[in-house]
Amino acid sequence: MADYDVDLFVIGAGSGGVRAARIASSYGASVMIAEEYRVGGTCVIRGCVPKKLLVYASRFSGDFEDAAGYGWTVPDATFHWPTLIANKDREIARLEAAYTTTLERFNVKLVKSRAVLEDAHTVRLSTGARVRAETILIATGARPYHGAQIAGLDHVISSNEAFHLKQLPKRVLVQGGGYIAVEFAGIFAGLGAQVTLVYRGENILRGFDDDVREHLRSEMQRRGIKIITKQTVAAIEKVGHGYDVELSDNEQIMADLVMFATGRKPNVHGLGLEAVGVKLGETGGIAVDGYSRTLVPNIYAVGDVTNRINLTPVAIREGHAFADTVYGGKPTEVDHSNVPTAVFSEPELGVVGLTEAQARERLAKVDIYKTSFRPMKATLSGRDTRTFMKLVVDGVTDRVVGCHIIGLDAGELIQLVGVAVRMGATKADFDATMAVHPTAAEELVTMREKAMSYGRAAAE
Repeated sequence: MADYDVDLFVIGAGSGGVRAARIASSYGASVMIAEEYRVGGTCVIRGCVPKKLLVYASRFSGDFEDAAGYGWTVPDATFHWPTLIANKDREIARLEAAYTTTLERFNVKLVKSRAVLEDAHTVRLSTGARVRAETILIATGARPYHGAQIAGLDHVISSNEAFHLKQLPKRVLVQGGGYIAVEFAGIFAGLGAQVTLVYRGENILRGFDDDVREHLRSEMQRRGIKIITKQTVAAIEKVGHGYDVELSDNEQIMADLVMFATGRKPNVHGLGLEAVGVKLGETGGIAVDGYSRTLVPNIYAVGDVTNRINLTPVAIREGHAFADTVYGGKPTEVDHSNVPTAVFSEPELGVVGLTEAQARERLAKVDIYKTSFRPMKATLSGRDTRTFMKLVVDGVTDRVVGCHIIGLDAGELIQLVGVAVRMGATKADFDATMAVHPTAAEELVTMREKAMSYGRAAAE
């Protein structure tokens, strides 16, 4: 320690950075963490937490409609966006304070400053101060990326700004087809806005199972969201009554708000990475090995800045594994396979494991089981909606290698299914499990009829 001010310096106080700092300190390391914006990072401040609160708000409109079928008379409801945002802001401030308190409790010194690498062991703060650290961890996350420059791009907002709008717009155009795009399309539509979703690809949610993509698209359209694919926004012009948005096929759409959710890029710019020899990978994130170590032996990186799997629980697991490895005497690699995930669209989506297409590429024989049904709640409410479930099974070993769910509480369901998939449960194990009746989840253990069986030999 004679040559260093601290054992560990963490750049970025998001989910991964805070977990790494806390665990490293619990092992006896002296730790300093720098954050230039707000403690908590993307997830807590401007990501999954505030977004989920907005998702909850957006679902009440449907709940009020459904209540009539169950004998409830609900007076005409009104919605007040400023109240929602103010309450959301209070909750985010509470969470930020909790994160800060946690750092204090574990004796992690927090500096509210931008930090830049000067050499492999020296960090320069925006105050001009320099800190020498034996080990440096980069956990700076990612930022929204708008893509190609177009006329009127300055009129576009990202999800960051969506959390701080003064009023709810009446007409919203969202460009994008991933998590953030479909989630905010559902949020704005549920709160009463007229929503158009524009996506350059064949269908929304690229990388997800094709059946899932098609089912969610149909459900979103049932809820009044206009989805335009194979197009992009070509130009945006501010006019007296909103924005005139021109698409690549020359179609004109009027909107009061234009939001781009076209992807995120790792926050690597201006950190001094090149000067110290930290390299980027093919995906644009910091290149790391299985232990989150960069090409510079004492510099590590975790979370979205590595652009591996950009999910908060993954960043937390990587941060914890880093601390176990470097300070806990427990070398730990993070297994990035079979990571469950949820999309808080309307309806909700939960997936774990392989898509059907991925299974076909990797396995000799694939069995597919799927079902679509009207959820029990909709029988009295009259809502036009269907739940969808799909199991992808290794036809040789009978192991369930993928599960895909669209419907109420799909995110909650997939967390538990993820345990079974990770443990190597077979379709026979699912079949032998007693159903909980009446639930939607019972379909996961009562699906008996194969929708499809695919073998390479037959295909060839």
